[in-house]
Amino acid sequence: MASPELPSLSRRGFCLCCVGGAFAATTGWLTPRQAFAEARGLVSVIKDSAAISPITTTKLRNNISVLEGSGGNIAVLTGPDGKLLVDAGIGVSRPQLSKALAALGGEPITHLINTHWHFDHADGNEWLHAAGAKILAHENTRKHLSIVQRVEDWDYNFLALPASAVPAQVFARDHHLKLNGSSIAMKYYGPAHTDGDISVMFAEANILHAGDTYWNGIYPFIDYSTGGSIDGMIAASDANLAMANNDTIVIPGHGKPVSNKAELQEFRDMLVAIRDNVGNLKKQGRTRDEAVAAKPTAAFDARFGQFLVDPGFFTRIVYQGV
Repeated sequence: MASPELPSLSRRGFCLCCVGGAFAATTGWLTPRQAFAEARGLVSVIKDSAAISPITTTKLRNNISVLEGSGGNIAVLTGPDGKLLVDAGIGVSRPQLSKALAALGGEPITHLINTHWHFDHADGNEWLHAAGAKILAHENTRKHLSIVQRVEDWDYNFLALPASAVPAQVFARDHHLKLNGSSIAMKYYGPAHTDGDISVMFAEANILHAGDTYWNGIYPFIDYSTGGSIDGMIAASDANLAMANNDTIVIPGHGKPVSNKAELQEFRDMLVAIRDNVGNLKKQGRTRDEAVAAKPTAAFDARFGQFLVDPGFFTRIVYQGV
């Protein structure tokens, strides 16, 4: 495990974190529902924050940049074939995102890939489609975006997106694009953070967008309501590691937007250790609350447990899946 010094995580870099402190102060993260307080209120606060949060652009290589400040981290590929985005952020960020995209060049927006269905990654679909984007995703992402979808841990029902905002092109296992001289490979993980997560690999640039299968320096949320699991997250981490080498730039769904294989390995090892710790407690007959009290995440809390998903809440998430 690397140094326990906390990573620098800006308000821009993780939209959910900007409201975490206020809710933590009142709830103490006692249960998933208490942790998120009134989820309708939380979703509204996240959207309100996204409406005013600035967008920060980090240029990577081969005309690929990453934008942070509107929900999940957004990758952008520019060039004569038009702009391709990986994830759409939150719709109310349109003014800031439009300005940031314009600053990257005058090419039109032509393609959008959704790594999964959650609102902080797909809420901007409607305006980006109106701007010219063809939307691609896994078939399960289209399914979830097409219906009223409940996230039990948030006690929240998300409405179906308008038809224009739902991915028109979907795939079951993998899909490939050639755009702006870049070979882009999309691969389905299997159920992980949700049941529709995909990776996006820019081959020539050696840049991997891992979506919410990877949260850089943060305990992740796992959405069991739509097929996620702790074992699936670990399997996705193994798949990400297999695609990466020491020169790969890894873009996480949340957290510091520029990462690498070493940090990804640390995240994977944390997931395995906590899964095993919680699993052993459950085998001993410990209740969920008793497992939380045993602090099975203690060795990792300084590094990963300082944001929205705190140690107790993450223990409860893992407990559900072991």
